Amino acid sequence: MSLGRNEPAEGDRREPADDGRDPSADDDRREPADVGRRPPADDSRLAQLLDSPVVGMSPWIAMSVLVGPGRYELAVGVSLALAVALVVLGRVRHPGSSLKILEVADVVFFAAMAVIGAFASQGTLGWLENYSGEVSNIALTVIALGSMAAGVPFTLQYAREQVPRERWGDPLFLRTNYLITGAWGAAFAVAALAGAYGDLVLHNSNNLWTGWIIQIAAIIAALQFTRWYPDVVRARALRARGLPGPPEPPLSALLVPLAGYLTPVGILVLALDAGPTWLGVGLIVVGVLLVKSLSRTPSAEPGVRG
Repeated sequence: MSLGRNEPAEGDRREPADDGRDPSADDDRREPADVGRRPPADDSRLAQLLDSPVVGMSPWIAMSVLVGPGRYELAVGVSLALAVALVVLGRVRHPGSSLKILEVADVVFFAAMAVIGAFASQGTLGWLENYSGEVSNIALTVIALGSMAAGVPFTLQYAREQVPRERWGDPLFLRTNYLITGAWGAAFAVAALAGAYGDLVLHNSNNLWTGWIIQIAAIIAALQFTRWYPDVVRARALRARGLPGPPEPPLSALLVPLAGYLTPVGILVLALDAGPTWLGVGLIVVGVLLVKSLSRTPSAEPGVRG
């Protein structure tokens, strides 16, 4: 399975706000409330989703959902169509803007996969249907790490559309996007390794743990970090300048969704007999207790360091 399940608009909505904003004297009072965000008229949930790098991953999600025996061409065709549509949509929403690394990578990757599929033998198609998840995850890892090596982490291009141009060179803004892109690269790598283990060692591409649970957990972690870390950076930057603003979110805010994920995993283990009964029950109980414990932690403490 290629990653990216559960990818709401959270990814980018926070990135823009990350960036250790450098409020000018005139903007100090207004900034803590809407740092790095567009004016209210364009601040809808849909707008945030469309301007998020998570949307750039939607072709990969389509590939992971659709690919299977006899469906390689369909999966690649839909994914390529989505990739091209995202390029067009990006130009419509932001006329004159340059192409993003993720947009270009989407089109190039799925166009190449389509060409390969058109001329591949049945044996090659079977291999692609079985291993396309790992191929996609490795490609996403390379895109993330490659964009960082090139000095333009792929989340940066989305974040720049949300902040004034004069802040694009802010070291804190850049560092935040390096870390967020790195988190996604790590998530893609974990998903690739998990899928490869299921296919090559367990010889079961549909193994619940390697094909789904571990990969989804990696994506949830990356999504949560994308949402949590920019708020930490912004709160610290404002506090360092003695400016008012929201308090720094604690580490528990990052961990609650991951803890909550344990309960449905436990239910799946019991329902699908994917492990011993004690494991399924244990995961459910631990998940519930952890969520309760972490949720009791104040959601924001000015002095908390996350």
